[in-house]
Amino acid sequence: MNHPTILVVDDNPDHLELTVMALGECCAPDSIATACDGVEALDFLFGRAKHTGRNQDIQPRLVILDMKLVRLHGLEVLRAMRQNPRTAMLPVVMHSSSVERSDIAASYACGANSYVRKATDYDELRRKMRQIYDFWVNANERCEPAGA
Repeated sequence: MNHPTILVVDDNPDHLELTVMALGECCAPDSIATACDGVEALDFLFGRAKHTGRNQDIQPRLVILDMKLVRLHGLEVLRAMRQNPRTAMLPVVMHSSSVERSDIAASYACGANSYVRKATDYDELRRKMRQIYDFWVNANERCEPAGA
């Protein structure tokens, strides 16, 4: 696999598959990595467990992170990312079905760069993923961690 451009984290297999399909219309499928929960996401980012040996100096350009994950909540994943120098500045889009103001505020307070509500149909999902990809991967100027 090439170095992934995007890491998508979602514990719902259907949401994960549809998100990857929608993103696949924007970029090569092999540029998308996936994690089915928060623990697996951190293992990928920090080169642990089945990802031992992965070059942690090469991080995805973007993480699309579901908030309400099993095993480790999305906000805990985000906090861990922000505490690690390799992932502290990595753009994170929280992708959640929650419309609660408290969830949105908590996401930003923990360091999310953006909060996008999950789509209600596939056309809306495609549109949102295209906008996310175009901004965060194509338009946004990336800030590399010190020493990278």
